[in-house]
Amino acid sequence: MKFYDLVYGDGRRFSPNCWRTAFALAHKALEAETVPVRITEKEPIAFAKSTTLPVIEDDGKAVADSWKIAEYLEDNYPERPSLFGGAVGRGACRFFNAWADTRVQPLVFQTVAPDLIKCFNEEDQAYFRPLREQRFGKTFEEMEAHRETTLAELRTRLAPARRVLEAQPFFGGASPGYADFILGAIAQWARCASPVDILHVEDREIRDWRERMLDAFDGLARAMPAHPDAK
Repeated sequence: MKFYDLVYGDGRRFSPNCWRTAFALAHKALEAETVPVRITEKEPIAFAKSTTLPVIEDDGKAVADSWKIAEYLEDNYPERPSLFGGAVGRGACRFFNAWADTRVQPLVFQTVAPDLIKCFNEEDQAYFRPLREQRFGKTFEEMEAHRETTLAELRTRLAPARRVLEAQPFFGGASPGYADFILGAIAQWARCASPVDILHVEDREIRDWRERMLDAFDGLARAMPAHPDAK
């Protein structure tokens, strides 16, 4: 199996969507050759009829999109640990995925974007910046100027996650499942892309969960260095 992962100019790999797949592969105990791909490199993944990452290639079959990859791994490797815990869990994770994509990830992006852009080389910056500024209707400099307001809104939106983690160590219950990988991937992205801590200093439940996710799978996420200016 091959796993096509987004690589930044300094060689680090911390795309949130790609980390969902990295966690899923680790959970399934599946070995995959990681193929680093820059954001402007489209040829390496053209075989998958995709222009975005992640992509996996498994026994001649190409699958793009982190959610579709998770479903593929679940359906094609049923003897391995389940990502969803059954059909009901898959449905719940589909909602969690949509909630994270629409309510959490956009705010995290606006928080880390001014630092994230510096991780790209010049060619990739020229490609990435206008696309994201058009999507959000503001420049990265405007995002940075409103960072504290964005952070306050993000911490409010994390209230449902906080409530769950008051009662159990992972969204999956006693051990992590795909819902943890969805939000854990976003937390990893923020940790590596920016020195700004997206969590409030007193947000104990989510902070403790984040540490557990960093330690999961023999420290898979922790092995990727945090932003060099992080405290």
